[in-house]
Amino acid sequence: MARLTYRDAGVDAALGDAVVEKIRPMVESTRRPEVIGDLGGFAGLCNLPHGLRDPVLVSGTDGVGTKLKVAFATGRHDTVGIDLVAMCANDVATTGADCLFFLDYFATGTLDAGIATAVVSGVAEGCRRAGCALLGGETAELPGMYPRNEYDLAGFCVGVVDRDALLGAARVRVGDAVIGVRASGLHSNGFSLARRALLEVAGLPLDGHVAELGRTLGEELLEPTRIYARSVRSALTTGHLRAVAHITGAGLPGNIPRVLPDGTGVTLDLRRWPRPPVFSMIQRAGDVDEAEMRRTFNLGLGLVVVTAPEGADAVVAAFRAAGQPADIVGEVIPSSGVDDDRVEFHG
Repeated sequence: MARLTYRDAGVDAALGDAVVEKIRPMVESTRRPEVIGDLGGFAGLCNLPHGLRDPVLVSGTDGVGTKLKVAFATGRHDTVGIDLVAMCANDVATTGADCLFFLDYFATGTLDAGIATAVVSGVAEGCRRAGCALLGGETAELPGMYPRNEYDLAGFCVGVVDRDALLGAARVRVGDAVIGVRASGLHSNGFSLARRALLEVAGLPLDGHVAELGRTLGEELLEPTRIYARSVRSALTTGHLRAVAHITGAGLPGNIPRVLPDGTGVTLDLRRWPRPPVFSMIQRAGDVDEAEMRRTFNLGLGLVVVTAPEGADAVVAAFRAAGQPADIVGEVIPSSGVDDDRVEFHG
């Protein structure tokens, strides 16, 4: 009997090393001044930025979910890494923190160098958009765990903020303005319902051009999640930000109350921002109730920002100057509601 090797068992360590060398320039392109050392150590090292009086570390972790199924079906893998960074960095940015670094975890059954490199290229692009360093990560080849050419992604981001600059519910007051910052589409939430409605019920092909969207359905579904970290930092300079909600799973009703104090809610005017057509397609294809749509999808707003009313126009201008379309969409009101009942929709 021939002696077994790790490669015989399905793990090609040499290929893994080659992938690391291939992604090294991508990692270097995200470097921040605080980073110590280079890729290849057992752990990543990062200093805190200078000038902080009472620094608080902020962390967030997430994945991409079943949006990956669309990447597998289309064979396009260069955007889901952006989504991965976005889901983590946007959460960190809600506190007012500067995103310092990101680490990713890529797991697959059989390592494909092309797919792995494409995924990490997206992660690096996401880090550049967020302004954080790709400090390290893990590529795991796990034979038998995943179908061929499929994989899973996870990651986490660490940021830092001065304690007295932390955003959150403690700063929010009745009468504050509510600003909606536009989403780029579905982002990375609700894909199980979206795929069921569009692909299974309606039977739409991913590679078919959809006039309503102006592109193929696959291109629409793979549109990367907007990364708001830099624009939040710009808006902070106005001095008027009080709280920020990242609209992910559970939609507007489920996420906005997370940054509101007890006894308050918000009213949102649906006429103040456009609903991207992909949501109407999902709703029609699956005959989805409007309440279900609201608690599953972002419906066009990726970020909801609470500001002092006198500073709302300045905050809107700051987001727009940073390339993120934004509008005043409502206000903070007294509320005795519970959970998602604290978000009222009008218009």
